[in-house]
Amino acid sequence: MTTLVPSGPAADDLGALRARVAEREAALAERAAEAGRLDADLTLFAAKYRHEVGTLHEQLDRLHLDIAEAELRILSDTAPVRGVPDDGRPAGRPAPPPPPSDAASAPRFTSDAVRKLFRDVARAIHPDLAADEDARTRRHAIMAAANRAYALGDADQLRQILERWEQSPDRVTGLDDAAIRLRCERRLIQIDGLMEMYAKEQAEIEASPLFKLKVEIDQAAARGRDLMGDMVTRLERDIMAATNRLEAMRFTP
Repeated sequence: MTTLVPSGPAADDLGALRARVAEREAALAERAAEAGRLDADLTLFAAKYRHEVGTLHEQLDRLHLDIAEAELRILSDTAPVRGVPDDGRPAGRPAPPPPPSDAASAPRFTSDAVRKLFRDVARAIHPDLAADEDARTRRHAIMAAANRAYALGDADQLRQILERWEQSPDRVTGLDDAAIRLRCERRLIQIDGLMEMYAKEQAEIEASPLFKLKVEIDQAAARGRDLMGDMVTRLERDIMAATNRLEAMRFTP
């Protein structure tokens, strides 16, 4: 049996397009791995900082609060001041409003429009409709985002998910050259969007105080200085001073 292999400019163009997609897929995988490493490194640093420094900060903050309360008791001698209510408010001043209830942060009621949008997303993107395992994985990720948007009653996000799906390579069916070319072109656009997303996320991470602190500590370590250890030493010294002050204020001869 003889197999005819298409040749000519159109076939060459399609081959080049496929090669371009493969190249960009490799770059995307590398970028995703880099983002994963950055996130893992920052998570480990945050845990270490919390364990070694953060708990000491909390301890010192509690001591400062105890000292402030002790100073107030000493000044008032535990007796209410005339014209001042027991809660410390000046006479005639209304009580502060109660703190907001959890209802303010609760998810919004799901409207009929949101339900319809979610059904449209599920019908179009359900993982059971995938042609292969890679497509199923992508659909699972999209449905997870749709579920989060539905739980929040976010119609705009659901609408954007549908719009992006309509422009995605998975939306294109067929095995002819035109369908393959369209899938490749859409995948390149999709990859560019993902690369832009990774770049934006990295810029936000690098602008965060936690990342800047990590860089400062890493740079100090490269010069042979334990900056986090210095922080611990200073905090332990401040905690000892605050503890001694509080014990002296509480001491009754």
